Amino acid sequence: MPHLPDVVLWSVPAFVLLTVVEMVSFRLHPDEDAEGYEAKDAATSVGMGLGSLVFDALWKIPIVAIYAAVYELTPLRIPVLWWTLPLMLLAQDFFYYWSHRGHHVIRVLWACHVVHHSSKKFNLTTALRQPWTTWTVWPFYVPMIALGVHPAAIAFTSGANLVYQFWVHTERIGKLPRPVEFLFNTPSHHRVHHASQGSYLDRNFGGILIIWDRVFGSFVAETERPVYGLTKNIATFNPLRVATHEYAAIARDIRAAGSWSARAGHLFRGPGWRPAAAQGETAGAAKGEAAGAARGEARPAVEEPVT
Repeated sequence: MPHLPDVVLWSVPAFVLLTVVEMVSFRLHPDEDAEGYEAKDAATSVGMGLGSLVFDALWKIPIVAIYAAVYELTPLRIPVLWWTLPLMLLAQDFFYYWSHRGHHVIRVLWACHVVHHSSKKFNLTTALRQPWTTWTVWPFYVPMIALGVHPAAIAFTSGANLVYQFWVHTERIGKLPRPVEFLFNTPSHHRVHHASQGSYLDRNFGGILIIWDRVFGSFVAETERPVYGLTKNIATFNPLRVATHEYAAIARDIRAAGSWSARAGHLFRGPGWRPAAAQGETAGAAKGEAAGAARGEARPAVEEPVT
């Protein structure tokens, strides 16, 4: 087994330091247009991040067992060397793009990922707002295991990808030089990804590199100021509700569905999908909300009360 460091654990002091610096910067140089910080929101994000560490440790038990089985079955082996590790990082970033994109367009996967988009703020604590049900992610990396990449190398590259994405969750950094913006995921690109406007929805899925979005047609540059959050904001600071609210919504829709095809649609089609009959009844209203599929249901006239 290759001996690779836990990059997420080693990065925790940097996470804390950068977050404090960002908080102080808002205090010393406030920006009226920026979302900034809200104590309850930031506490919820940190709480979700701490909870994800616990639940991820539990999910890793069956996932590592599956990865180990696939690794033992494949005759291929790719050693962890100075020149293979960058290629593994590149491959992991490619599969991360498809995992991330899939978690926006398939509702049962979105139920996991929606947690990360549930804040109406955008700051470094938003990066910590992680889901508790990451069991939906592992299938996307099975091809790497089948090609002979050791599961420990997958864990390392995934951790490196996660650490990189921490700094892109900020409004304090504008656009960077054009070569950087062309190749890499940046705060500007990621602000678009977290926005709830129709023109920004389902865009900029890249982790480290933004070139995947450029190649596969999901890139949009930042122009107008983003409005963060969901098209239907849950307006809650309760971590348990943040972690489970979309699963509860799926369960309600499945109970109300009139056919097995509709039940399957509520699970595997887009987050904004509705059965044909319901779509016909609300065709006029639904037309304007179609672009919001990846942020959940249509925006309500009044948000739910804060709990």
